[in-house]
Amino acid sequence: MGKPLDGILVIDLSRVLAGPYCTMELADMGATVVKIEIPGSGDDTRAYGPPFLHGESTYFMSVNRNKMSLTLNLKHTRGQEILRQLLQKGDVLVENFRPGTLEGLGFGYDAVHALNPRLIYCSISGFGQTGPYAQRPGYDLIAQAEGGVMSLTGEPDDPPLKVGLSFADITAGMNAFSGILLALLARHQTGEGQRVDVSLLDCQVALLTYQAGIYFATGKSPERLGNKHPSITPYETFEASDGHIIIACGNQGFWERFCKLAGLDHLLADDRFTTMKKRVENRHELTPLVATGVKTRTRQEWYDLLDREGIPCGLIKTVAEVCTDPQVLARDMVVQLNHPTAGPISVNGVPIKLSATPGAVTDPPPLLGQHTDAILADILGYTAGQIAELRQLKAV
Repeated sequence: MGKPLDGILVIDLSRVLAGPYCTMELADMGATVVKIEIPGSGDDTRAYGPPFLHGESTYFMSVNRNKMSLTLNLKHTRGQEILRQLLQKGDVLVENFRPGTLEGLGFGYDAVHALNPRLIYCSISGFGQTGPYAQRPGYDLIAQAEGGVMSLTGEPDDPPLKVGLSFADITAGMNAFSGILLALLARHQTGEGQRVDVSLLDCQVALLTYQAGIYFATGKSPERLGNKHPSITPYETFEASDGHIIIACGNQGFWERFCKLAGLDHLLADDRFTTMKKRVENRHELTPLVATGVKTRTRQEWYDLLDREGIPCGLIKTVAEVCTDPQVLARDMVVQLNHPTAGPISVNGVPIKLSATPGAVTDPPPLLGQHTDAILADILGYTAGQIAELRQLKAV
């Protein structure tokens, strides 16, 4: 068997991160993704850097493998005609313009649905296609701020912090991927496409889960706790004699085994800490006692000891340590590719492992317009002469 999305044609009008992450996931699973870029400049992230590898942005290369690049001037009538032809043949459109932008070019949802009723039209935006904030520009940092994530991130007495990667963009890309798959499944049943509307803000709100549950139950916003958990303790970072380790006693059994290993048996009989509820209520007294015990060994000694006893724990690793970790490598989460100008590059692997129809990372990120001629000829049937004319007109 092939890949699960073999035969699905995706027209990718997105750029930067949320949309490209979504279309990368589609491409990894076998979809043919035609990435439409502005002639001469392309996706904004082609200019993001440093670092660059032989002139190629490592940012761009991190989320655009397995795609084909078509340069298209959407301000030119012939460029619009080509897009219209692609949409007639396509299964999915992904775009992340500000709401209303594509309507102004004649490619809003209603127009495209009339052109191809089977096509799934996925829009990713900062605040969604409806509501009082719909026209606001949306960026990852803004969504983390306005979606409550920053208010929960950082130490209690320090300023709010963003997550250390583009959390809002990537979660929106993941949800857009899921939404497209659901719409494809629905199309199999109804024969009709539909609109998938994903916003960065909605995705952040959906992640609040138990933190929102605390507010719903108490009427009070949860406060920043650093690396602590609001409902579980000890479940945080502790300083060993030579560095930091995560110790996660998520249930009573783990707590009891940890105390015995750490020489903290006396805490088991302390009425302040006998249940999870009491430990959370008295965390200010408990945490220093646990911290004192943890400082007696190195972080590797703790890791080996706790892991051997099945108590959840983890080392805080750098990106370099993660990308060379034997477990990560064994799971094919680092893949080597040969790029036509950057040379040998490494990219992340596919996190969804399917036993019968697995995805794969096979093709390097494309050069700007690398596949323009092939797409026009092989997908749309243009002749060499017609393609030359389009180039002369600056339509492609």
